[in-house]
Amino acid sequence: MGGVADCVVGYTGGKEENPTYQNIMDTTEAFTVEFDPSIISYEKILDEWADQHTLPNYPSKGQYRSAIFYSSEEQRYAALKKIEELGKGGSRKVFVDLEPVSTFYRGEEYHQNFLEKQVSARAPQF
Repeated sequence: MGGVADCVVGYTGGKEENPTYQNIMDTTEAFTVEFDPSIISYEKILDEWADQHTLPNYPSKGQYRSAIFYSSEEQRYAALKKIEELGKGGSRKVFVDLEPVSTFYRGEEYHQNFLEKQVSARAPQF
């Protein structure tokens, strides 16, 4: 995605320090995106998230909850607008938590670029 310098998978939103996939406790699996706002806007990143994200049918807390973590009031407002947009005209409620960024812990290496690893693992070997 043009303007995105890095995307890192990890854990955030909990009280436990140094969570792992095996010991996730109250933490949420998440990713952080490093981007150049002169090339791509935060709103475009939210659009991409919404296009690829399966929204849950019920509220959830913990590992697989749906959440957006913001680092400024501008990001909070843009995320709130996106969540409201997703709920308009729908026949079901949208469950997405909106919280300020907290400590982010990088996930295990096997979680990084997970989809690319799955595709390459299934590719025929010649």
